[in-house]
Amino acid sequence: MNSKPTADSGPLRIGVVGAGVMGTNHARVLATLPDVRLVGIVDPLEEHRARATEFVGCATFATLEALLAEGIDAATIAAPTHLHHEIALTCIGRGIHVLVEKPIASTVAESHAIVDAAHRAGVTLMAGHVERFNPAVAAIKRAIAGEDILSIAIERVGPFPPRMSNVGVVIDLAVHDIDLIRWFTESEIVEVQPQLSSAVAEREDIALLQFRTASGVLAHINTNWLTPFKARSVTVATREKYIMGNLLTRQVTECFGFQPDGSYSMRHLSVGHDEPLRAELMAFIASVRDGSTPPVTGEQASASLEIAIQCLESRNTSAAARPTLPRRAAG
Repeated sequence: MNSKPTADSGPLRIGVVGAGVMGTNHARVLATLPDVRLVGIVDPLEEHRARATEFVGCATFATLEALLAEGIDAATIAAPTHLHHEIALTCIGRGIHVLVEKPIASTVAESHAIVDAAHRAGVTLMAGHVERFNPAVAAIKRAIAGEDILSIAIERVGPFPPRMSNVGVVIDLAVHDIDLIRWFTESEIVEVQPQLSSAVAEREDIALLQFRTASGVLAHINTNWLTPFKARSVTVATREKYIMGNLLTRQVTECFGFQPDGSYSMRHLSVGHDEPLRAELMAFIASVRDGSTPPVTGEQASASLEIAIQCLESRNTSAAARPTLPRRAAG
């Protein structure tokens, strides 16, 4: 098993698994980080490898074994979700620290297997919930620290993605916001009320999800692939504040000082300019180097995946229990 690198053990040798859009972005950022050596990126598709070579200029490999043969300390896994389990276990089995893109796995059982394997091997496991590193999200988190949160509403909508996907909006999009709800409230989700529909896609492309946390917070997620433009917003109501955040423009506004006559004060909060993916990868590397708990653990990612799957299973259960109504005769 690889020992954890130390500050004076030289550059961290890291590889990327998957040369799609996200994996290529991982490689782009890693190639610019100090004290990191990007060993290469692996993808079975020649066109993906060619794109990685063009945009990043790093070595590419057709198989995971070829990358591992070069010797790496850590890997980021940005392959299709159904491959996360196998790839993560292979890397962990070699003592390699891993960051696994969201969702951490296809099933809760697979996610638990990844978490358990990392614990046994003593390697760092981090999940790639990059939205936590959005500067606007970080500003919201700071603004609600110590507040009595009452409700959270999140909108994440946009057009149907050009890439083909074997999942719907709940796993592809809403899992981001399930994670944010759990992170903002620091409480587990105990009630799930999903409304899902497949309007134009094979899988659900509209999701209206309602939750209650153990701490009593009511939360709502509106997500779809039917909106012709992207919109990403978060609002949080507390007993003393109302915070509005636009995750695309990175503008966060706080309303406070509510008066009996309905008046209140407003201010724009300071928001950083960091690239979320860069901040996420730097946090992963820091955890690998010093052995600290990563900002997004495998257990947290597994819990968010479990809630997302509950939403899908609740829809299936409701559909099975719904009575079939007789058709009305024409005319």
